[in-house]
Amino acid sequence: MILFASDNHYGAYPGRNLYEEIQASYDIEFREDDWSCFETTLSERYELIVLNMIAATCEVPQPSECAGRELRNYLLAGGSLLLLHGASAAFWHEAWWREIVGLRWVRPGDPDAVPKSSHPRRPYEVTVSRSRHPLCKKLKPVSLPTDEIYIHLEQTCPIYSLMETTTDEGTFVQAYESTTPWGGRILAYLPGHLPEVVRAPDMVHNVRVLLDDLLGA
Repeated sequence: MILFASDNHYGAYPGRNLYEEIQASYDIEFREDDWSCFETTLSERYELIVLNMIAATCEVPQPSECAGRELRNYLLAGGSLLLLHGASAAFWHEAWWREIVGLRWVRPGDPDAVPKSSHPRRPYEVTVSRSRHPLCKKLKPVSLPTDEIYIHLEQTCPIYSLMETTTDEGTFVQAYESTTPWGGRILAYLPGHLPEVVRAPDMVHNVRVLLDDLLGA
């Protein structure tokens, strides 16, 4: 089973919109605005964890100490993650988390005093990286209407770029793979805030590609 944990993301509900597009194809437990789903032995219940949450935003409290501990135990056991949109900040208050997520969405008042990330809003193109990573043969480039573009993230460990965008500000990775210190995989896909963007067929296709790869399909 997949645990898909999402927040309302300022009323845009990207996690819920994606879940509605893919629920018929996967065995998913979907939870929204609720960190308590992490307060259990995750490695015994879930094959994969998908996150589309940012800690202490959207009027949702920060995850409990127990939630952070159980997620870390899941990762210590070799568990893998799919991080969507701003989910590299799902447990940003935890030092161990900040070190492993690859590219980190940095919140204001960051504990490590790193300048915050930004998300200009305009139409943009996401292209597949020039890479021999096998996923790059399956992912599709997407042309998106006006939406948040996540840029100026902090790299905290080695990553393999899968997709990128070039804006007035520079070129920025939009999908990547990293490996946890305990052997699990982290795939991340940053695009997707508004419903019409999240539900676009090629966007859904790309998320399916990443999910299937993590599930070994």
